[in-house]
Amino acid sequence: MINFLKVSFFSLLMVGAFWGFSNFGIPQIKPEAPPVEEKLDLGAMTMDQFIALGGKIYNGKGTCTLCHNSMGRAPMLDKIGSVSAERLKDPRYKGTSKTIEEYLQESLVKPSAFVVSGFGKAGTNDTESPMPDVTSGGIGLSEAELAAVIAYLQDSGGAEVTVTIPAMPAAGAEAPKAEESAPLKTAEEVISKYTCGACHIVAGQTGALGPTLAKIGATKNKEYLRQAILDPDAVIAKGFTAGMMPKTYGEQLKAKELEMLVNYLAGLK
Repeated sequence: MINFLKVSFFSLLMVGAFWGFSNFGIPQIKPEAPPVEEKLDLGAMTMDQFIALGGKIYNGKGTCTLCHNSMGRAPMLDKIGSVSAERLKDPRYKGTSKTIEEYLQESLVKPSAFVVSGFGKAGTNDTESPMPDVTSGGIGLSEAELAAVIAYLQDSGGAEVTVTIPAMPAAGAEAPKAEESAPLKTAEEVISKYTCGACHIVAGQTGALGPTLAKIGATKNKEYLRQAILDPDAVIAKGFTAGMMPKTYGEQLKAKELEMLVNYLAGLK
């Protein structure tokens, strides 16, 4: 009986010791707070703050630095102020802009209006740009965000900042609600809308920034492909880095479109 009590006491003592150590002896790892959606208070912004916002979008949500960097995937933009005027006079220019500000906006939403020599899609003789419309697809910049990026490009590229900060909606006014679009009908339409081919080899597109998807279904199952779309940094393909693919497709794709895309990719063998 005495031995039983000793064993019981020792067991309780050890349990208590482990409990104390696990709760107070091991440093606690606190997870970061979930990200809070940034709300733009345009009415209180100075132009310097608006330009800084443009820089933040350029280096973050806009994913501009994935291509416009020293690796030569796209033209550098550090002298965009001086070269924009030259491009407007170039015989190959197909746009309608008259000013540098208009040209910068056009190059962000209609990048094929002028393609710098050597940076066009393969086989197009520099008549078609691989760059997507930054107001659609996986990037989806708002009107205010687009204006901020243009202000940043003007400021950092040596041009006069002519952009004006968009006005805030009148007090009590409701922002117009976007109409719910019908689901796309084919995987090719999904790939086109979300400009997957700008980075991947898929559906006849020849993007070179991300892994080729031409035969992805031969090595990856549907669960992997679904996760890669919804949480692209969960598993990083060899030779590539985290942060290259937008993380917003889970919010933008309809469930039907997502499954249609997954099934299409799984069938590429």
